[in-house]
Amino acid sequence: MNVVTTRSELAAARSSLNGDGVAVVMTMGALHEGHATLLREARKRADFVIATIFVNPLQFGPTEDCQRYPRTPEADLEVCRAEGVDLVFAPTPDVMYPDGEPLIRVDPGPLGDQLEGAVRPGHFGGMLTVVCKLLHLTGADVAFFGEKDYQQLTLIKTMTRVLDLNVEIIGVPTVREGDGLAMSSRNRYLSDTERVLALSLSAALRAGAQAAAYGANAEAVLAAARSQLAGVDVDYLELRDPDLGPVPASGETRLLVAARVGTTRLIDNTFIQLDPQGVTR
Repeated sequence: MNVVTTRSELAAARSSLNGDGVAVVMTMGALHEGHATLLREARKRADFVIATIFVNPLQFGPTEDCQRYPRTPEADLEVCRAEGVDLVFAPTPDVMYPDGEPLIRVDPGPLGDQLEGAVRPGHFGGMLTVVCKLLHLTGADVAFFGEKDYQQLTLIKTMTRVLDLNVEIIGVPTVREGDGLAMSSRNRYLSDTERVLALSLSAALRAGAQAAAYGANAEAVLAAARSQLAGVDVDYLELRDPDLGPVPASGETRLLVAARVGTTRLIDNTFIQLDPQGVTR
């Protein structure tokens, strides 16, 4: 496995990857089984796999501590080796932003101010900017992102379509712990007590899905989900269409939740099939 940290090293290493497609998995490090799953899916689709490890300061708000984000570089490289990654690009901020604060960023549009964007102003502009740069720098044919960050995935798909970026974006289902908690690098911040409280997020999603399965409408689905959210400070619980527009009366939807458990902020989501005229199963 080749590990590079500069643009010139990346360009040289990338030029040697000749084969049937190059896949990229972008991470901020602190890798866990969810990231490993993305890497395995990438390996299935391409001859060569690039992993990027970069804690992007642009996507942290003024009240969020970028320096507090967990960093485990040696363990991250071991995960990449175990999953057969060909090339790791692990730049520093001055490599990604050689001119300092970028004068131009990718505008996420109206969706960037909703849901996560309403709670974390500027987050999605910073995220899309670094994703766009990394897509160009790695020259990937396909990129894999987890569905846990569903709004992020939706915006990345929109960006690549609107800006005519020649790359396929693939979402990979959320990987969960045995008790249902969505895997996240931030889970390591949770105390034992908070870890139990955090299970209310996945419990809420299951309750909403179960209500929908028995013919509940959107309002009833949300009520069922809300009833499970105890001991956490909820930022939002919303039902949207698959593109995160207004929820339809029936059909495919996405149930999304974000909450603070102690000082740790967690997000989760699930697919919901609305069929208020009858029982879906």
